[in-house]
Amino acid sequence: MESNTFLEVKDLKTHFRVGKSVVKAVDGVSFKLNAGEITAIVGESGSGKSITSLSIMKLLPTNVIDSNQGLINFKGKNLLNFTEKEMRKIRGNKISMIFQEPMTSLNPVYNLSYQISEAIILHQKRNKTQARKIAVEMLDLVGIPEPNKRIDSFPHELSGGMRQRAMIAMALCCKPEILIADEPTTALDVTIQAQILELMQSLQKKLGMSILFITHDLGVVSEIADKIIVMYAGQVVESGNTDDIFKNSKMPYTLGLMNSIPKIIKRKADKKRLKVIPGNVPNPLYLPSGCRFHPRCEYSDNNCKNNLPSLEEITTGHSVRCVLWKNINP
Repeated sequence: MESNTFLEVKDLKTHFRVGKSVVKAVDGVSFKLNAGEITAIVGESGSGKSITSLSIMKLLPTNVIDSNQGLINFKGKNLLNFTEKEMRKIRGNKISMIFQEPMTSLNPVYNLSYQISEAIILHQKRNKTQARKIAVEMLDLVGIPEPNKRIDSFPHELSGGMRQRAMIAMALCCKPEILIADEPTTALDVTIQAQILELMQSLQKKLGMSILFITHDLGVVSEIADKIIVMYAGQVVESGNTDDIFKNSKMPYTLGLMNSIPKIIKRKADKKRLKVIPGNVPNPLYLPSGCRFHPRCEYSDNNCKNNLPSLEEITTGHSVRCVLWKNINP
C-alpha cells in the first residue's frame, strides 16, 4: 500500500444468502482512498454503494456470506480480520459514517448531548462534563445556531438540515481520519443540500481527513470530488479523477448518468427532452450474462452479451469495464 493511501479496498465481495439463492451485492470491488482526498462513489439505487460502505464498517446483516473475500486495508491492517471488539475501537473514532436519513439514524428518545457525547466518552476517555463541552463545540463548528441551547434538543425538535448537521457533528466529534458519507444530502432541499456540501468541504480542509462520498447524483460530486468511482450491479464500471470522468468518460453507463443531469437551457430552440437510461438496474438474483449493463446499453453487441469484461486501465488512473470503450466518444 502506498504511503499516502489511508484505505485500500481490493477485490471485495459481499454476498447474501436469500433462501436458496445468493445475491452478489458487492462483487469484486477495488479502489484506494488517499490522505486528504474526497472520493465519490456514484451509481443508481441497487448498484452496491451502501453495501460497500457497510462492508468497510463491518455493519452487515446476519445473512451475509463470503464477507471475508478480498481486502479492506486500513493503514496496513485488514479490517476483515478484525473482531467486533476491535472494530468498535475503529468505528466513530478512526472511521466515521454519516448515514442516509438522519431521522432514522438519530435515537428519538435521547437528546443531542447524550448521543454526541457517547462517542467522546468511549473513544477519548473524557468525563460527561468534558464530553458535553466538546459536543457543544462540534455543533458550533457545523453551523448550528445557539449550540448551548440546541445541545439539549431532541431530534424531532430540529429541521432536516439541522438534523443532518447534528449527524455530521456526531461523526466528526473524535476527529476521524476517514469519513464515509452515505448520501448525506438526499433528503434535503436544494438550498440546504448546497450548504451541507459546502460545510463538508470546509471541514475536510480544516481537519485534513479523507472522505468517501456516496451518492446517485453525478451533479452533486462534480465540484467536490477529487476522484469518482462509478458502480453498477455490484461492480466498479469506471473510475478515475473527476476531469477524466466528466471530460473523457468511456463507459456508456457513466455517460448515461451524466446525460440524465438536467441542464439549464438559454434558448427555447435548444430545448430537448431529458435523456434517460432505459430499463432498470438488474435484479441481483438474476444478473444478465456478459456485461451487466448490456441490456440497457445502446452500443452493446454479441461480445458484450457473452463475455464479462474486466476493469481495464486505459490511461494512468482511469479504468473502464467495457470492451467497446475505444469506439465511444463522450
